[in-house]
Amino acid sequence: MEQRLLPSEFAAMLTANPAFSGLAEALSSTDSPTSIRINRAKNVSVDAAADIVPWCPAGVYLPERPSFTLDPRLHQGLYYVQDASSMVLWHIAQAIGQELGALRWLDACAAPGGKTTAVADALPQGSLIVANEFDPKRLQALVENVERWGNPSVAVTRGDTKCYRRLSDFFDVVAVDAPCSGEGMMRKEPEAIAQWSPRLTEHCALLQREIVANVWLSLRPGGYLIYSTCTFNTTENEENVRYIIDELGGEPVDFGLDKLPGVAAAVVGNLPVGRFMPGRVRGEGLFVAIIRKPGDGQTSVGAAKSKAEKKKQNRKSAEIPHFLPRCDKYTYAADAEGVTAIPTEHVAALSLLGEHAKGARIGVRVAEVKGRDMVPTLALCRLSDFDPAMWHNVEIDYPTALAFLRGEALKLSDDTPRGLVLLTYDGRALGWVKNLGNRANNLLPDNRRIHSRNVPPSLPLLPIHNAANQIDSHSV
Repeated sequence: MEQRLLPSEFAAMLTANPAFSGLAEALSSTDSPTSIRINRAKNVSVDAAADIVPWCPAGVYLPERPSFTLDPRLHQGLYYVQDASSMVLWHIAQAIGQELGALRWLDACAAPGGKTTAVADALPQGSLIVANEFDPKRLQALVENVERWGNPSVAVTRGDTKCYRRLSDFFDVVAVDAPCSGEGMMRKEPEAIAQWSPRLTEHCALLQREIVANVWLSLRPGGYLIYSTCTFNTTENEENVRYIIDELGGEPVDFGLDKLPGVAAAVVGNLPVGRFMPGRVRGEGLFVAIIRKPGDGQTSVGAAKSKAEKKKQNRKSAEIPHFLPRCDKYTYAADAEGVTAIPTEHVAALSLLGEHAKGARIGVRVAEVKGRDMVPTLALCRLSDFDPAMWHNVEIDYPTALAFLRGEALKLSDDTPRGLVLLTYDGRALGWVKNLGNRANNLLPDNRRIHSRNVPPSLPLLPIHNAANQIDSHSV
């Protein structure tokens, strides 16, 4: 590989501190490993011989990077392409969930959604995850990845974290994967090298403190703040943890992160943090600290609701189209453009959230108006509890699946009924078409279509197993 030239001041910082021994060489002369994390909520499993990420049993290292875009399983939400270091959030979320049970979790800087979906997979049933993103350009990727993952209890908000100052004691856990100088991304993103400067690290540190101060007010007493960056310098890391302790009154908590394979301890100060550094771990750079807010408080999900909240939760469901299931699990809200399904157990919390934060995805849009018809959405068939057997479905092969993902019209078998048809691939829902007989019009939204015209001879080989239920389907 071509040698990367690190910024001279940055390289000098690394070589001056023995704690960073070997890091400059790893950043300049090694490549990033490739890893994925499976969606266990969709009954995907890892093959017995897979190379597992040590801190995340749902994570798998791959020997090489395939063309993920040309894999229908990615679009079905069966796995997420994620750096192995970032999967430590799965490990942390599982530990906190075992301690607290169902809870409310805020991912304050969430795009593109890797940590959000990891947390959604790790937390107990009944938990509510709120993913917020400030950058409008990154927001769409977050919404799409959350939709693919299919957990209905993940809401997405957009905007400045200042709005969370008004949601006092609302969350049990707040995760701040703060915007940073990006030193940990220098192997993957040339821009991280080009933009680095001491001034940038100082600017980022101030922004990080502002974000933490905003969301600290929304964290209940006794709750946890998870602070992370993908950078190495102490200004954005240990010094900001010290700020949270000294200025906000936080209490550092030792989750034993530095006992994980290859994970280093704090560079300065006696703080219980975890430092993931290339050359020591098979992943990118990451700094993680866990801080407890002093006091005792009730877990938010189990907290008593106010009269106003109860009134909102007990409102009647809107009129819904015939193809949506009638069950107590969801409360439906209809408007001029379609129908949204909201997990009934979270109606009150999401209603209160919507009063203070701008919603980008509060509930799941499960039906939308198309002309005179109400039709199911792609998000509906991505839900982890969606049952393809409830629909007339057609099982398609790999080349046909790629044609569908490119947005092409298809020709189904002559015995396929006219009208709405669900396409399945490997027993799982892929998307909708409207069968006219001579052709089937593709209903995949434009922004979800792939642009590659390449058709590989076979599906990318991954060490995962799709345990989809067998369904009645026709073949094409």
